[in-house]
Amino acid sequence: MRLAVRRCGGVTVGIAVLLTAQPLNRLTAQTDSRLVEALRLAQSGQVDSGRAIVRRLLATLSPGDSVFPQALLAAAKIAPDAQTVSSNLNRIVVEYGAGPWADDALLLLTQLYFAQHDPAQTVQAAERLNRDYPDSPLRPRANFSAGRAYFELKNEARGCELIQNALDGAGDDVEFKNQVSFYASRCSPPATPVTNTTATSTPASPDTSAKVPSTPRAYAVQVLAVKSAAQVDEMLTRLKVMGFEARVVRDSTGFFKVRVGRYATREEAQRVQARLKQKVGGQPFVVDEL
Repeated sequence: MRLAVRRCGGVTVGIAVLLTAQPLNRLTAQTDSRLVEALRLAQSGQVDSGRAIVRRLLATLSPGDSVFPQALLAAAKIAPDAQTVSSNLNRIVVEYGAGPWADDALLLLTQLYFAQHDPAQTVQAAERLNRDYPDSPLRPRANFSAGRAYFELKNEARGCELIQNALDGAGDDVEFKNQVSFYASRCSPPATPVTNTTATSTPASPDTSAKVPSTPRAYAVQVLAVKSAAQVDEMLTRLKVMGFEARVVRDSTGFFKVRVGRYATREEAQRVQARLKQKVGGQPFVVDEL
């Protein structure tokens, strides 16, 4: 869905970003038929018509009506600028904090602030959601944005904690899980080097004392190795669209390596390598994964 984009504080903010996270279909679950129609119109490209419906509804409803906070949420989703989005969402949080839409509003605020590159406001909104609505199913989505914001604030520990929360709450959403897993890789503890210890029991026989070559458990095809998260995100998206199962591996030098598949034989991996070469280009190559 493409909605209006407005410059805000020197940062281009796409309001449509607020409609990208819909766990359990909560963010589109308005129950009032007028709001459903307004959002449908906006989604079909008739944004002005959708806004007009919501404006008329807000003008006629009493603030005490149960539909009023729903209408504020709908108004935020199709607002023409970030300031209006923020105003409507904050009103829901402040005036209707005990209602069923406050955690939705906090999630959208978290995403809005993150899109505006405001990490302090991002973590503030997410932490309020964690504190005031601990049972909300929307917390993983908010924590995904907040975890990355904490990374920007140089608080790696809290960032990794929230990224792990997002990963644990990803459920069956494979796309979301892949996005979170990419950032979770920076939180993985470094591999512990394997050291040889002096044997204190029966000495090994001459036949087994020599080093035994390790046998790879699987083969994969490496497509990219970069230090840019943006490049990795773009490649993961391309591969997903093309039907490849891609993932990210981070090595000790800080490179993010985009790899496809885990195959039992080198021949199978080489067949996929040829397909990737044709569809993606570059120089994909087969790697052993121990």
